[in-house]
Amino acid sequence: MRGSSILLILFILSAGLLGGCGSSEKTPYIDFRRSSETVLAPSKGEAEPVRIGLATVMSPQETIGYYRTIADYVSRQTGRPAVLIQRKTYAEVNMLLANGEVDIAFSSTGAFSAYRGINEIELLAMAEHGGNSLYDAEVIVHKDSTIQSLDDLQGKTFAFTDPLSYSGHMAIEGYLHTRNTLPERFFKRYFYTYSHDKSLWAVANKIADGASFDSQIYEYAQQKDPELADQVRIIAVIGRAPTGPIVVQKSLNPDQKELLREVFIHMHEDLKASGAMRGLIIDRFVMPVPELYEPLRKLYDRASTIL
Repeated sequence: MRGSSILLILFILSAGLLGGCGSSEKTPYIDFRRSSETVLAPSKGEAEPVRIGLATVMSPQETIGYYRTIADYVSRQTGRPAVLIQRKTYAEVNMLLANGEVDIAFSSTGAFSAYRGINEIELLAMAEHGGNSLYDAEVIVHKDSTIQSLDDLQGKTFAFTDPLSYSGHMAIEGYLHTRNTLPERFFKRYFYTYSHDKSLWAVANKIADGASFDSQIYEYAQQKDPELADQVRIIAVIGRAPTGPIVVQKSLNPDQKELLREVFIHMHEDLKASGAMRGLIIDRFVMPVPELYEPLRKLYDRASTIL
């Protein structure tokens, strides 16, 4: 077996096995590696917890701490316990929403655009960074690669992030649709890493010829691991997309929804919470603009991506 094949197998195994994180004493936390969990009903006199769903696809071991800090802030502002329920993929978070197992969730651009669950959800807030609530989908290759364009990736190996990710999958699918082809025809092979930093690692270490993610992720990588980020270069930028939103169950009490919206909109005013937000490439949360997501919802409908 060639060395590159061995590396690919090890990489795929690590992508599936190394995503879990330890628990927190402050914020109740449910690890996605467990096959099933039950959020216990509150004791008599205790407030119902705010159940928060998420899939950490950006440095999971590091970013879960930021989410815990945010959950602590939500708990303080609402006077209710906050429970983080983490899953590995966006589809699993959408399933939590569909089953009514979480009240709110850190969604992604693609996960929200793809959601078609029985339990309706709505936008609560959207993230802003650098004064903007839009980002670019970027395609990267190794810095030494001879690949200069998306078309040069034909017959190559590509790393997608998550099936529901817009920048890490559907942006490429949409581009290939304009070329009357599909990933399985265009690429020699492709695989999912379920983490933006693992996609970057795959290209930097020549496990994949190319990968895609959003421009904010690349900025994050340049700050957190510049040596790794320096091993890749951007060859294409595909459109603009709205940032991943905070979503809420539509059936939630209107007063509770409004309170939660106010909590997120003013979160950047808290010193500790704002530090956690910056760790997630978020300067603040702003009122959502639903029409920004409509073109993407049509893209996901065309691809028949449900949940």
